[in-house]
Amino acid sequence: MLLRINDKNIPATTISQIVTCLKNGGIIIYPTDSVYALGCDITQQKAVERICKLKGIKPEKSNFSFVCSDLSHLSEFTKPIPNHIFRIMKKALPGPYTFILESNKNVPKLLKQNKDTIGIRVPDNLICKEIVEQLGNPIISTSLHDTSDDILEYFSDPEVIHNEYEDKVDIVVDGGFGNIYPSTVIDCSGEEIVVLREGLGSLDVLN
Repeated sequence: MLLRINDKNIPATTISQIVTCLKNGGIIIYPTDSVYALGCDITQQKAVERICKLKGIKPEKSNFSFVCSDLSHLSEFTKPIPNHIFRIMKKALPGPYTFILESNKNVPKLLKQNKDTIGIRVPDNLICKEIVEQLGNPIISTSLHDTSDDILEYFSDPEVIHNEYEDKVDIVVDGGFGNIYPSTVIDCSGEEIVVLREGLGSLDVLN
C-alpha cells in the first residue's frame, strides 16, 4: 500500500492507519531527514524478524537504529549519558545523525549485540515525528538502499520504492523525494568520540 502525505498538512487519520499497522506487527518504509528507511515497532519481535529476513541478516548482527521523536526516549534504552555527550546530542538533534550509545537491559534481547550498544536517531522530519509520537515508542529502523547495485545507492523516489517493495512491506509512506545521503554516524560508546560515517550531518556539532 502506498500512502502519500504532504508534510505541511499531515492527516491524523493517515498517521493513525500507519500506527495501527505497526502495532499489529506490520513493517513500513517511511521518510526521514536523510534517506528512506525500513522500520517496525520495537515491541514487535516477529516484525523485526521479517525485516532481518528481508535484508538477509541475523537480528543480533544487525545495525538497526532506534528512531525516537525526541531526546526524552533515550533514557529508556541507554545507560546514563555523560553531560558532554548529551550537549552534543542536544545541538545535533533533531537532525541527520545516528549516535551510538551504550544500551541498557530494556533493549529487546533479539537485538542484543556483543558490544551492548545501540544507534539512536531523532530525525528532523515531521511525518516521521508524528508516526513515532503516536506509536508511543521508538521504531526499529534501517536505511533503505538499492541492493541490486554494487555501489551503495539509496532509494529516493517513493514510486520506485513502492514498485520494488509493495509485495514485501505493508505500507510505503510517500513523503516526497528523499535524500541520497545517509545520516552521519557518531560513536559515543567509548572513551573517545569516533565518527564512523560522515553523512548528511555536519561535524561542526562536535566543536
